[in-house]
Amino acid sequence: MHQSEIRQAQSLGADIRALRKARGLTLVDLAETLGRSVGWLSQVERDLSEPSISDLRQIAEALGVPMSLLFGHASAPAEEQGYVVRAGARRPMGSGEEGLVEELLSPDLTDDFEVIHSTFRPRSKMQTPAQRPTQEVGYIISGRLDLTIAERCFSVGPGDSFRFRGEPYAWANPYDEPVVAIWVIAPPVY
Repeated sequence: MHQSEIRQAQSLGADIRALRKARGLTLVDLAETLGRSVGWLSQVERDLSEPSISDLRQIAEALGVPMSLLFGHASAPAEEQGYVVRAGARRPMGSGEEGLVEELLSPDLTDDFEVIHSTFRPRSKMQTPAQRPTQEVGYIISGRLDLTIAERCFSVGPGDSFRFRGEPYAWANPYDEPVVAIWVIAPPVY
């Protein structure tokens, strides 16, 4: 890989392209949603044009991600971008509204998978079971999490891991302690 290709793989444009593709959207689909031209969006994805804050807000909304997810590149020193994610520089993911706080551990969104640091607040639970076309593996670092995978119920704790592949799932932390887990998702969904 040439240096320019490495820089491209860890760019805002590359993340936008990865998010768009993960949602099955074409350039035309997203450009129409944004009310922009395909050419403009293509230039943004290739880092030839820099979107404004308003553009980023619209892009984040159209892709269903928090705007903060699109701001992680500038915080890392140039020599670390694409390689290292420092603990204090993780990009927040998801909305956090159900009591789940997620941070991206992967340097960007261009891999065939993503790695997430998840913290489930005490007495929190997923309101509606989800099902997505992914393979997911989780590893519990601390706390205890109740999982339902394809109508089977499990309680997992420190050192335990689990997997599901496209099955419906739900989680709950009915306990008084937060749960910290590492989650690997393929293909990326954020």
